[in-house]
Amino acid sequence: MVEPKTILFYGDSLTAGYGIGQELAFPKLIEDKLKADGYDVEVVNGGLSGETSAGGLTRIDWMLNRKYDVFILELGGNDGLRGLPIAETRKNLKEIIKRVRVKNPDTKIVVAGMMVPPNMGPEYSKEFQGVFKEVAESNDAVLIPFLLEDVGGIERLNQPDGIHPNAEGHQIIADNIYPVIKSQL
Repeated sequence: MVEPKTILFYGDSLTAGYGIGQELAFPKLIEDKLKADGYDVEVVNGGLSGETSAGGLTRIDWMLNRKYDVFILELGGNDGLRGLPIAETRKNLKEIIKRVRVKNPDTKIVVAGMMVPPNMGPEYSKEFQGVFKEVAESNDAVLIPFLLEDVGGIERLNQPDGIHPNAEGHQIIADNIYPVIKSQL
């Protein structure tokens, strides 16, 4: 019997489905789409609201208690919202990927990029956005340039806090990144 492909979405409140629940969040929507397309997959939602890259680093070893075929790293957004040093975010994301590769060398890795609001200043914003591309390229990972493409900043697609997507926003995220995830299977 062939084991199903396993996919871990490892992230923060965006992955966890803050405000709408995991059943309506983009990882579950992607799992449903993959199954509808005939893929035998199991998606694990490793999202934790409020998680920073440092927090993700502290719990990664526990999350790697099983093998994953695809690992989607969606962390760093809270680092940016808190104005944390970009060098620390970069270091933490690289270390998470390193630990995934040590534990499961064949795991395909996808890095989900993020942006910060302009109030952080243009220099910080530009450097922050560049971290994800740099981390992906230096680790031979696939990059999703901006997870919230076509959703971020659009009022009708977000909850009242203006940060977390609503159910419709999550559907757009799922539709946008589905081809990337599917290509890794």
